[in-house]
Amino acid sequence: MSKVTVIDHPLIKHKISLLRDEKTGTRDFRVLVEEIAMLMGYEALRDLPTELVKVKTPITEAAVPMLSGKKLAVVPILRAGLGMVNGILALVPSAKVGHIGLYRDEVTHEPHEYFCKLPENIDERLVILPDPMLATGGSAITAVDFIKKHGCNNIKFMCIIAAPEGLAALEKAHPDIDIYVGSLDEKLNDNAYIVPGLGDADDRIFGTK
Repeated sequence: MSKVTVIDHPLIKHKISLLRDEKTGTRDFRVLVEEIAMLMGYEALRDLPTELVKVKTPITEAAVPMLSGKKLAVVPILRAGLGMVNGILALVPSAKVGHIGLYRDEVTHEPHEYFCKLPENIDERLVILPDPMLATGGSAITAVDFIKKHGCNNIKFMCIIAAPEGLAALEKAHPDIDIYVGSLDEKLNDNAYIVPGLGDADDRIFGTK
């Protein structure tokens, strides 16, 4: 089964609470999403491989650990996933960036693809797949499907808020990926919005309606 990590950190909890507040404006919302992504990235990237490299310090020569391979890609689910990219890149600036564009049918709530561009050699990379919200799980499942079709099976999905229904669906569809969650919320309502949630992350990040 998938390894699910609900990150229990007071800074993440505090910042997610600020995101939930309907009075939080676009600028602050965008900054908070980026900050939360960076904090979550510390946990999601905990097992990146390292190798010993010789460097000369002001005192002596030493063998010190540095990232090996640098085969990392960040592939956000458009549009809201874009808000998390810079937070992850702040930790690993050398990561390649791709994009998967999906929209949700307002009646059926099913995801539909409109764009997919992945970095080269995607089959050799660890892919971080960020999306602020995991509601029904449809978009995340479809995005993982696309990445796997290109030969990559080393995938970590990262979301700020998840509904139990969406988490269960993603685990069932893709039991081989790691999932990182900032907050596991109560449920989905009849319109497939997360409760208590924070509204539409896409609109709140970009100031649209």
